[in-house]
Amino acid sequence: MDVVKSRPIQRWKVGVSQKKVSVQDLEVGMFVADLDRPWHLTPFPIQGFYIRSQEEIRALVSHCRWVMVDVAEARDELEYSEAGAPSFARRASRKVRDSEIVKLAPVQIRNPVDHQTTRSLKKELKACRNLIDSAAAAIEDVASALRTESLPDLRPITRVARTMTASVMRNPDALLWLTRVREHDDHTYRHSMRSAVWALVFGRHLGLDESLLTNLATGCLLAHIGKAELPTELLFNEQQLDAEQFREFRTYVERGARRLEEAGMPRAVVAVVRGHRERHNGSGFPAGVRGDRIPLLAKLAGLVDFYESLIAPRQGYEPLSPAQAVSQLFELRNVEFQEDLVEKFIQAIGIYPIGTLVQLTNGQRGIVVSHSPKRRLMPRVMVMTDTAQQPLRSAKMINLAAINEGRKVEDSLRVEGCLPNGTEGLDPKRYDVTGAETRWNLRRLVGA
Repeated sequence: MDVVKSRPIQRWKVGVSQKKVSVQDLEVGMFVADLDRPWHLTPFPIQGFYIRSQEEIRALVSHCRWVMVDVAEARDELEYSEAGAPSFARRASRKVRDSEIVKLAPVQIRNPVDHQTTRSLKKELKACRNLIDSAAAAIEDVASALRTESLPDLRPITRVARTMTASVMRNPDALLWLTRVREHDDHTYRHSMRSAVWALVFGRHLGLDESLLTNLATGCLLAHIGKAELPTELLFNEQQLDAEQFREFRTYVERGARRLEEAGMPRAVVAVVRGHRERHNGSGFPAGVRGDRIPLLAKLAGLVDFYESLIAPRQGYEPLSPAQAVSQLFELRNVEFQEDLVEKFIQAIGIYPIGTLVQLTNGQRGIVVSHSPKRRLMPRVMVMTDTAQQPLRSAKMINLAAINEGRKVEDSLRVEGCLPNGTEGLDPKRYDVTGAETRWNLRRLVGA
């Protein structure tokens, strides 16, 4: 699936109503909009979803007595729910046909590694502060070589991928934080770098070992390198290409994979590049393979590549918030992406990933610094404004999971919604990410 131009977030006003239904009366195909209990107390990874199977009905029966379901045909807007946990679920324009659903057994990682955090965020930020520039230079060097039809030197890319892997293994938050709060002018570079970091965080969560993580990161850094051989006009209008133009655009995958093979890149890395646009139900390219014929690392790369394309700012397109993008992924489970991988990705990054600008229910605004897999709707937030949304002199750290312990849902402090990047008055580089006043400053670490 290619990047879809997003719509502005709107209140849900017309074309849909909600009906209270006993869980015993639920049917496959219904859209569950709300529960009779807080979402974070249930196993469902995101609020708002279509019932796809009898297993999901049984799960609802075991946790709830009743739910609210949508009873309308129009399902193409987004809403924020003002009660309980916020809802960001996308209402699909059509129901998914049974023939489009591909079910596989959950992925089993052989000898998974239990990665432990061995370095603090502060120390890891200092250690990897120059890594972003190194990655940018390495990607550009490879692209330049392809444009001149010369053999690229891939050793710098491999070194960068190994360094990225080591950083994420030590602390999964630092590199993700840097790539989220630091801007870069080149979209292709930014997309490749951020996709690689998402993939590393995801792979670390799955328990992949160091060699697999390095191959995954390398493949993500090089996944779009074949675009260096395409006309510029094809790269900035992917969603407006006609059929002939899109056929040419799709060749970037095979172009990149072939050139990397010629340069001696390991087969595992080439497989990531060649498979990152394949889809679970066979709707991808270049080969249209499906299900378990797609290599695992390519599946991970494809999922994070799609996610990053939804949230990345790009000229002419309004990006989705991370929570909205997560909702789209959740709806595409067992269609374009394997179900258990979608759910594990949500567990790995949270509903509000690190670097997401948010507004709390008391009016304060800030940025997500970390999250708990067990409390996906209750991240740790660096608050940068007061309740009147005036900038604070020094940031304040709020752990929503801890502060709401024992509180009733109606009295809890929660994330009310996501804010777009660049929201006025919210510059995280002005503050200390540890919450201290001035011992060290993030602006120095990100080179801004």
